[in-house]
Amino acid sequence: MDPTPVRMDLGRLIERAEGDFAGEDAAQLRQDFTRFMMRYKFGMEEIVTKLSILRDEFTHLHENNPIENVSSRLKNPDSIIEKMARKGTDPTFVSIEKTITDIAGVRVTCSFVSDVYTLFDLLTGQSDVHIVDVRDYIATPKSNGYRSLHALIEVPVFLSDGQVPVLVEVQLRTIAMDFWASLEHKIHYKYQQDVPQSLLDGLRDAAETAGELDATMERLHTEVKSAGELPAELQAELRARNDVGPDDGFVERLRRLGT
Repeated sequence: MDPTPVRMDLGRLIERAEGDFAGEDAAQLRQDFTRFMMRYKFGMEEIVTKLSILRDEFTHLHENNPIENVSSRLKNPDSIIEKMARKGTDPTFVSIEKTITDIAGVRVTCSFVSDVYTLFDLLTGQSDVHIVDVRDYIATPKSNGYRSLHALIEVPVFLSDGQVPVLVEVQLRTIAMDFWASLEHKIHYKYQQDVPQSLLDGLRDAAETAGELDATMERLHTEVKSAGELPAELQAELRARNDVGPDDGFVERLRRLGT
């Protein structure tokens, strides 16, 4: 989900417009749509900035960084029109704002499931972030095996004519979950939603495998964190081997693995 600038060429939107959109002058509709999309672009960038600050803090001041990657995207006009048709959305900006909640999206990948929830708490605990909806597909995966934590949050955007609340969908998932979701998307795109049952079964199996991998990695991560200092007898045993023992710096590095 790469950052996408607001598109100025809205010919297809204007050609397919009905209702309130059809009554507008083409130039005015283009300007109004650009203004509408810029709000979401700024809201998305606000969330990305908040995540960047957290990532930099953890990188420089903490032992572990819960953020592996952050990406973002804005829906393009064609995608918005298609979703309007599916949802029966009235062709007004007010109706679009109410019914299409994923115009601005931010995706965050983490190493561990615990990192997902830690980061969710840190982001949504900020005073200017309002939680609108949360869907935990990690605790309760979708029937096809999809796992991710979806948070619909509202942030203020300050424009020249005042403050505007903007909805941004934030998806938080592990690397394994993200890999699975990417493959699932490619398969559905290739088969245009008519995916063979054998592939669907394989995807569900792969989702289970990815979930087991996350659980195993989480367990190992927890064991490493709780290991603490090397026991004195283990240090003595290491020193006794071939009369070569680890120096204090080596022991300290091993100790840090458990913090």
